[in-house]
Amino acid sequence: MDQGRQEAVTWRNRALLLFDRVAMPVAVCDVYGAVLLANPAMAAECGVTPGRLRGRDVLELFSPREATQVERIAEALRLRHRSRYQVSVCWRAPGGAERYGELTADPVSDTAEDTPALLVMLRVDGEQAPSTAPPAGPARVTPTEARVLALLAAGATTARAARETGLTTDGVTYHLRRLTSRWHAANRTELVARAYALGVLDPGVWPPEVRAAE
Repeated sequence: MDQGRQEAVTWRNRALLLFDRVAMPVAVCDVYGAVLLANPAMAAECGVTPGRLRGRDVLELFSPREATQVERIAEALRLRHRSRYQVSVCWRAPGGAERYGELTADPVSDTAEDTPALLVMLRVDGEQAPSTAPPAGPARVTPTEARVLALLAAGATTARAARETGLTTDGVTYHLRRLTSRWHAANRTELVARAYALGVLDPGVWPPEVRAAE
């Protein structure tokens, strides 16, 4: 191994060791929010080992408190804007308490032309006692997610869904990927079935429509 490569390996190992020892919850995600690497502090917030977080959607682990904030950030990332982004989030701690705080995401890459990864840090601001009330009503989705699901249920292609919603095809794929991860759906057919089962789409209406809030 040449000296330059050996030094690179040495610095990578040192960086990983430091990454694991940082007390703040930290993860590296791809541009879509899928976890590539998480430190023990981040994994502890989810009650799992770091390896179990790999491939999970960070915004499913830590739910955004404002959906519109996430959509603006997603659009900025697709346009490769390189700024620091903050998202107010809440999540259930391993003991059952409801915690809330802020995710900070910094795009990082070797060059300006590379597709960036996201260095994500979690700040815990506080927590509430576990709730004993059972969940009620349909599953929560953003208006954009609901519209995409309705179009998908009607047989729309990704291109048509993009035209109808004003998104890019990548934007539609982004929302479908998040929904698929959230509901653990194997394919788009199962995703539509779950939308009906979870009360997002009205089963008695054609063409498909989002179920009105009760």
